[in-house]
Amino acid sequence: MSDVSLETIVSLCKRRGFVFQASEIYGGLAGFYDYGPLGVELVNNLKQEWWKAMVREHDNIFGIDGAIIQNPKLWEASGHVAGFTDPLVEDTVTHKRYRADHLAGKDTNNIEELTELLKDKKSPDGNPLGPVRTFNMMMKTFIGPTSEEEFEPEAYDVGGDKYTGPIVEAVYPERYLIQYDPTGLAYLRPETAGSIFTNYDNVRETMRAKLPFGVAQIGKAFRNEISPRDFIFRVRELEQMEMQYFIKPGEQEKIYQEWRDFAWSFLIERLGIDEKNLQWHEHDDNERAHYAAAAHDIYFKYPQGFKELWGTHNRTDYDLKAHQKVSGKDLEYFDEGSRKKFIPYVIESSVGVGRMLMAVLVDAYHEEEINGEKRVVLKLKPELAPYRVAVSPLLKNKPELVAKAKEVYDMLRKEFGNVMWDDNGNIGKRYRRQDEIGTPYCVTIDFDTLNDDTVTIRNRDTTEQNRVSVSSLAPHIS
Repeated sequence: MSDVSLETIVSLCKRRGFVFQASEIYGGLAGFYDYGPLGVELVNNLKQEWWKAMVREHDNIFGIDGAIIQNPKLWEASGHVAGFTDPLVEDTVTHKRYRADHLAGKDTNNIEELTELLKDKKSPDGNPLGPVRTFNMMMKTFIGPTSEEEFEPEAYDVGGDKYTGPIVEAVYPERYLIQYDPTGLAYLRPETAGSIFTNYDNVRETMRAKLPFGVAQIGKAFRNEISPRDFIFRVRELEQMEMQYFIKPGEQEKIYQEWRDFAWSFLIERLGIDEKNLQWHEHDDNERAHYAAAAHDIYFKYPQGFKELWGTHNRTDYDLKAHQKVSGKDLEYFDEGSRKKFIPYVIESSVGVGRMLMAVLVDAYHEEEINGEKRVVLKLKPELAPYRVAVSPLLKNKPELVAKAKEVYDMLRKEFGNVMWDDNGNIGKRYRRQDEIGTPYCVTIDFDTLNDDTVTIRNRDTTEQNRVSVSSLAPHIS
């Protein structure tokens, strides 16, 4: 459903256990979210579907799982330390900071252009704006015993209890001082691609890989966004699914198109997203990342408009050349056919897990009227739904129905794993609850079941109900 509001999706996610604000009991933290019980199931299903399509269905694509913290020289070589920036502008009165391109309403990193666009504009609070400048989004950390921490060791009263451990600066800033030695400086990775490039030669050698071949990874990345917003769309801790495809120079145009086609068909065929909610966006010179010769994003129609979901980029030989230069490691590929050595080109396919989750929820969300009654339903593909089927006894206070329902529940759990037991409320409320979380089928055990070993199975999308024998239930759901 393309016209659902962001507030509706946020409410659904909180109410039904898809997404929670991180550390909510402390007021949360901007740009950080936790997945709830249903959210983690749906996210895992999305990641498994991507991994299956990207790695297991390709003989020449191999997976890795790289460390979040790498040698900082990696990020110097890649250009992130110098160039991983967003344009920033500051309210001169409140000192609140904003993405300059967001205030200007144009997707560009060109400082001169943004300065011109913002010269007569005020901040959201109506105050003058300072000059446009760049802000590096790399998140810093420090490795090893390279800091000096000083705090008063006596006990402090924290919520009525005595606490004698280290005092966090935000709690008692006047009593806590920490100084860092710059030799211990490191970064939380801003993208998962970095460790793919540094492991390129390891993968090539251990898997005896010949060009073309790819390396894929699913993992966390961290970006100190100036203004995280739009729920889980723009966050500071994110999860990426990326694949770097190493090819011979000269083949990039054809293979670039192939991976664009892969992304488009995956969203429609594997995730069931309506094609009318998707469109292509080509990056111009001011939008492209420093490493890209060409870049196309698939935009999805989010509640806040068409925004980027999945990127395909021609990274040329930029990354391997840079790492070869800084590390001193020979990363050239020897082609047995031509008897020549060269640095491979790279085509990147990259998508954020959170943005994919949000797109799937928005696309699947429907409000319908059935027999004069309004219902909310998530029309998720069955293989993606958090629960494949819900099992209920017609009445939870009838031991014989409960016992039979448990028998059916155990049987289906062995078959599918993700099966929900639901005996709360009347059967109508159970159906509405399962519709709202996207459960494709509801199975009800009633008194007829005890006589003929058949159950009622209800289809989420059509609401049709049929009698099916217990023995044929699993094939029917499959």
